[in-house]
Amino acid sequence: MPGSSPHLQGQTTHIVEKVGTPALMMNKRTIREKYQEFRDQFKGARVYYALKANPHPGIVQLLQELGCEFEISSLGELESLLQLKVPTQGIISGNPVKERAFVERAHVSGIDLFAFDSYAEIDKLAECAPGSRVTVRLTVPNDGSEWPLSNKFGVESEDAADLLVRASARGLRPVGITFHVGSQCTKAATWAKAIDKSRIVWELAADRGIQLHLLNVGGGFPIEYLRPVPSTAEIAEVIHESVARAFPGGVDLAIAPGRALVGEAGILAATVIAKAVRDSKPWIYLDVGVFNGLMESVGGIKYRILTPRDGPPIQCVLAGPSCDSFDVISTEAEVPHLEVGDRIHIMSAGAYTTAYASQFDGFHIPAIHYTE
Repeated sequence: MPGSSPHLQGQTTHIVEKVGTPALMMNKRTIREKYQEFRDQFKGARVYYALKANPHPGIVQLLQELGCEFEISSLGELESLLQLKVPTQGIISGNPVKERAFVERAHVSGIDLFAFDSYAEIDKLAECAPGSRVTVRLTVPNDGSEWPLSNKFGVESEDAADLLVRASARGLRPVGITFHVGSQCTKAATWAKAIDKSRIVWELAADRGIQLHLLNVGGGFPIEYLRPVPSTAEIAEVIHESVARAFPGGVDLAIAPGRALVGEAGILAATVIAKAVRDSKPWIYLDVGVFNGLMESVGGIKYRILTPRDGPPIQCVLAGPSCDSFDVISTEAEVPHLEVGDRIHIMSAGAYTTAYASQFDGFHIPAIHYTE
């Protein structure tokens, strides 16, 4: 059961008794172990933490100490890293849609690797970050992804080759291809399909005089919520085999995990604040909900919930505290009989919880605390 060791739960309970709920407990040891796992499984690859998963300064500082680099998308993310004195040589931008102010600030700061997927973005980069290295964002299958990303970004193979040629003509330095198989991707074979498609672009570009060397296979590495998922080792094996087959001459490999580095390190502690029965179904209300910490539940993410009570589980509606009827975490949660005042632990909550959260309706975003 991910992140549910008695040691970790004990630390969480101890802190929550002092600070109250809602609170997100992040375990540093788990983050260290996850980062080392990626280093071991992807020897020689550049590992960039996708900052959007959880940008808290404590996580940034820990990963920086471990030697991790960072992938960012916005001026706000850049400024937060600069304030923490993260070296810009270890920062890239994987977002193909960027504000001019961000590109200009990134370029002046020393960042020189950007993704793109349109002619307009090429022109923007040429004007705001002349001479920068660039990677084209390729549309790839998102099979098995619980949070697909393929509709908003990316281009098809021939268009990607055309864009690389155009980027070179505008004075940029095309160096590679980037893609994303979708967040929480549970099929390792999806990476293989994406890599095979990347080879097509690689060859089309070479035929037109563009020599590439970098392949960024992105993120999407899953963590365990309620169902088993492929391990990092299993996905790494598929990626290595696919790269060796598609690029026998070798590539410079990069990965950009977010959820997989921090997700299982987090336990979100909450309190039952109210109960009701509606249409013969029990409703349980927590002090954390969709708006202030569990936004991914609306996209289908289902969390493992640990409670202080034994007994057979009952199916109920689990809802957040706000006055908005959209604030429903699950309509089919299964937990033992709970009482107002009970504190529960929502497991594998380290990614895309506080990062998405707002103070809508005046409810607080969970404070983040660290355990060793």
